[in-house]
Amino acid sequence: MIEKGTLNSMKTMIKLALATGLATLALPAPAQAPAPQRTPSELAARQLYSDIIGIRTARGHKQMGVMTGYLKDQLLKAGFAESDITITDYDSEGEPTQGLVVRYAAKGKPKAGPIVFLGHMDVVEALPEDWERPPFKLVEENGYFFGRGSLDNKYGVATLAHNFIRLKKEGWAPKRDLYLVFSGDEETGMISTRAQAKMVAETIKPALVLNGDAGGVAMTEDFKPVMYQVQAGEKTFATFELTVTNPGGHSSRPRVDNAIYELAQALGKIQAYQFPVNASPLVRSYFGAMGKLTPGEMGQAMQAFAANPEDPAPRARLLADPGISTQMRTTCVATMLRGGHAENALPQSATATVNCRIMPGEGGAAATQAALAKAIGNDGVKFKLMTDVVESPESTLTPEVRAAIMASLDARYPGLPIVPELSSGGTDGMHYRALGMNTVGIGNAAMRSADIFAHGLNERIRVEDFYKGLDHWYLVMKKLAG
Repeated sequence: MIEKGTLNSMKTMIKLALATGLATLALPAPAQAPAPQRTPSELAARQLYSDIIGIRTARGHKQMGVMTGYLKDQLLKAGFAESDITITDYDSEGEPTQGLVVRYAAKGKPKAGPIVFLGHMDVVEALPEDWERPPFKLVEENGYFFGRGSLDNKYGVATLAHNFIRLKKEGWAPKRDLYLVFSGDEETGMISTRAQAKMVAETIKPALVLNGDAGGVAMTEDFKPVMYQVQAGEKTFATFELTVTNPGGHSSRPRVDNAIYELAQALGKIQAYQFPVNASPLVRSYFGAMGKLTPGEMGQAMQAFAANPEDPAPRARLLADPGISTQMRTTCVATMLRGGHAENALPQSATATVNCRIMPGEGGAAATQAALAKAIGNDGVKFKLMTDVVESPESTLTPEVRAAIMASLDARYPGLPIVPELSSGGTDGMHYRALGMNTVGIGNAAMRSADIFAHGLNERIRVEDFYKGLDHWYLVMKKLAG
């Protein structure tokens, strides 16, 4: 996918914390203490993490078979049977890829429905000549692990697989079936994601779907944990091309109508148009929770909006902040532009790309296109939907999942508030929600805004936070299935 909405939301919340006084200025790095002695389990997790980062699972390299083969071998060595592990083949937009499904079977009759844990094994391409370090090699330096996928999403894949292996070796017997479901092309066509979601809905019929590619601990710039965010929904991603055509002619004889001018006028109206505020239960609960964490006028406005979204004063205060208002409404923005064919000719066509992030429950791309067309008021502007749109509803953070998160947080950051949020981007989770499965993102990463380089250069995660997050899935699995 183009971006990770949960990471963007994390950035927004951390920036908000900084702006409103929850954080202090970054402090000089303290003197380095001696490296702690790592347990055999921690070393095994690091080795698995290192090994899978070394497999270049970016599109174009056809390494997903190597990745699934490696993970299968590690799981077999831990005691999983061949029948517990399924590798499936897909054609993802002309390139082969694979998916991996692993069953950790309940002992005896399951006490509850299955739980599915999601992750994706593919990564965005990284060019070695652009990086300061080799991107497809785990490098430990200056207190960080560097490497493509070190956060997105090989940290999630490594720690989920590691804890399946760890629990199996310990002889733990869950009281309900657990499944790892890893996709192979989340960053591109999501062909494997769609197929796996359909399979899960039809054959596994899970009680819960927990996404390891979303959610996590948001930290201030001096590494103070602020909140644990849960991805409970995702905006719908839709891209349109808007085109105006014209007979054109010689530039020395300008026409009254002009494709570029008409398109520019249409884009100006899109810029001025504001979609209605969507005060869904998730949006209101998010601002209610954030308001308690945010001092001053902004925090008061958040709590007032949560209590009464129609109150004009707090509503206007929140809408005035671009980083906050994206949590409240659908957004559409022009991102690309092309037009004309010669400098001495009138344009025969002009086209703009407009990207929209649509709030759940608002009618998807069709309703958004209709709203934009009405705002423009010119039938000569033609719309073309460029994306395969998946609209997904909001999910519910159930009491049992909240309790499992708290069990993990109590070991790392006791008392840290849990805040469900709406992501502006997209993950595998949208396809599971779209098929009616309650899906929440409860990943184990802990990050500050300055360290979020998913899809970018020198992707990294702090070594301390890598190890602190290792027990997250262990504790969550034991709480939910023990």
